Amino acid sequence: MAQQAKFALHDDSVVVIVGSGAGGGTLANELAQRGVKCVVLEAGKHYTQEDFENDEWAMFNKISWLDKRISAGGWHHTQTYPNLPAWIVKGVGGSTVHWSGVALRFQAHDFRTRTTYGEISGANVLDWPISLKELEPYYDLAEKKMGVAGSKASGLPPMPPNNHHKVIEAGARKIGYQQIIRPTAANPVPYDGRPGCMQIGFCMQGCKIGAKWSTLYTEVPRAQETGRVELRSQCMVLQIQHDKSGKANGVLYVDRQGRRQLQKARVVCVAGNSIESPRLLLNSASSLFPDGLANSSGQVGRNYMNHATAAALSIHRKPVYMYRGFDIAAVIADEVALNTRRGFVGGYYLEGLALHLPYTAAFMRPGGWGRDFTSAIDMYDHMSCVWVCGEDLAREQNNITLHGAEKDQYGLPVPIVTKTYHENDEKIAAHGLVQWRKVSEAVGATRVIDMPAYPASHNLGTNRMSAHARDGVVNRWGQAHDVKNLFISDGSQFTSSSAANPTLTIVALAIRQAEHIAGAMQRREL
Repeated sequence: MAQQAKFALHDDSVVVIVGSGAGGGTLANELAQRGVKCVVLEAGKHYTQEDFENDEWAMFNKISWLDKRISAGGWHHTQTYPNLPAWIVKGVGGSTVHWSGVALRFQAHDFRTRTTYGEISGANVLDWPISLKELEPYYDLAEKKMGVAGSKASGLPPMPPNNHHKVIEAGARKIGYQQIIRPTAANPVPYDGRPGCMQIGFCMQGCKIGAKWSTLYTEVPRAQETGRVELRSQCMVLQIQHDKSGKANGVLYVDRQGRRQLQKARVVCVAGNSIESPRLLLNSASSLFPDGLANSSGQVGRNYMNHATAAALSIHRKPVYMYRGFDIAAVIADEVALNTRRGFVGGYYLEGLALHLPYTAAFMRPGGWGRDFTSAIDMYDHMSCVWVCGEDLAREQNNITLHGAEKDQYGLPVPIVTKTYHENDEKIAAHGLVQWRKVSEAVGATRVIDMPAYPASHNLGTNRMSAHARDGVVNRWGQAHDVKNLFISDGSQFTSSSAANPTLTIVALAIRQAEHIAGAMQRREL
């Protein structure tokens, strides 16, 4: 194994990548394999698989991003989770440590929502400047890299069904659903140096054996092994700096000892997630960029999306033991096709998602108790569970802004995450819950409990792609319209949310972006 590279703070030949998750970690490895030197700045700690515990609350407290954030707007989080608008990871690997492993592709119309849906009152829908056809080769590369079970690109067999999967599939087929899938980025058999899944079931607490793909133990160490990548963990980026012409030339950060450091850069790539990435651009305001770096359009921080979601538990006559086996059970895909006859645009997946007992109790009725609650919890081993994941329309008023007075431990303004669902999003969630009830009752469920939606890891938009600078923040390569050597490399570049879980698309875009950046650097365009 090559010794980790070490670059000087004044070395302005490096690409600085902010964040090490699906976007940043993948980008670092892809650039390193192409001969590009990188410094990866990660705000969180560098956990190892030995640090993972098969305990929901212990791992929530250990790895979650729990810095102060404020939920605002009309959404449910202002009441149920006022300081946790997003359930993401602060650590090397980002939310690929915690993600459930669902790897879904966008559909063709997801890239053309403005053309497909037309103008929607109260929404800010826009076409992407790229198409599914352009991204398909990179989806293949991403599926092969991640080891997606059942994918032609990876050649892996499907994940074997657990009992939770069988119960959901039986109900789905009884009411006429046909598309029952399980596209998981976890090895059903040994693959690419990682073991086969042992069906432990604590997938969202970090995969202790490494069967589930995570940049923590795939992309990041492979990038380091090239001798071209230096990872600096517990380094919180405060500001991106620029020269007199407006070109990014360095990144100011606080290191693990609490010292301020300035790393010079040839290119800066921001992959801090859809809250921290726009927050960083807004905190990088200057006399040349008074409204925030790369924000001539006023779109930085706007169009925040996190999917139209809902959740429910069903209690069956016989035990289901949903917690046994991989956390994702059957995914019902019949409702995701373009179909406006249901009274809304967009579609959704019904994703069988296992919760262990602590999360079931916490999410079923936050802060609640009583006989209604305890009688349900008594039947935990008889439960199945669904997470409705639907398209969330972009809205300008759904945004990330900086608090006027309150500061965090780094001295930065606390981010305010403002979200109010569009009526279309609410219709999707309601339709999904009705259909789940039908699926459950078709196999004899005696009780179905709708839960308040809980914080998701799917945070999108806020630095969106656009063909024209006036409509967004970055172009078709994730390159800032205003600053040519500044790139956005995470889900904040998404123009629409689709109904698909975002990780596969983030990885595909990162592979494509690395190819573009490396080529542009070689041609001296960057």
